[in-house]
Amino acid sequence: MLGEKELKKSFPDFEELVQPAGIDLRVDEVYKQAGSGSLIDDEKKLPELEALEPPLYTLQAKTAYIVTVDRKIKIPRGYSMLYLPRSTLLRSFITIHTALGDPGFYGTLQFLLVNQGEYEYTLKQGERIAQGVVFKVEGSGEYHGSYQEEED
Repeated sequence: MLGEKELKKSFPDFEELVQPAGIDLRVDEVYKQAGSGSLIDDEKKLPELEALEPPLYTLQAKTAYIVTVDRKIKIPRGYSMLYLPRSTLLRSFITIHTALGDPGFYGTLQFLLVNQGEYEYTLKQGERIAQGVVFKVEGSGEYHGSYQEEED
């Protein structure tokens, strides 16, 4: 796992968000599901989404949302990133479901955020919701999947 010094060098766009063992990730936009989706024979049909109005997002009880992070990320070749929820959210009955960030991925991170509680929860745009933890990967290739974005 990479520490603070190496994280600042490898992820200069996130320098002010680097922690001793990871990178804080801040919420940008929040969406609720507005239609159905499917995965059949590896054919992806993602659900339509409806954006919630920022800067304060009211998360309804027992409801799932898609959240985006406030900036694009580039995971260097030879590294992988795991995303973990901030403990404040867990203590508030809010869970974040994530996936592995592959070497070479560039783009906007999206996570599934679920209010597991019995009451509404308010989340402000720009708050830290997750932490990316970076690991070295021996002999890796690079991600070239359908969620790869073009670098600016």
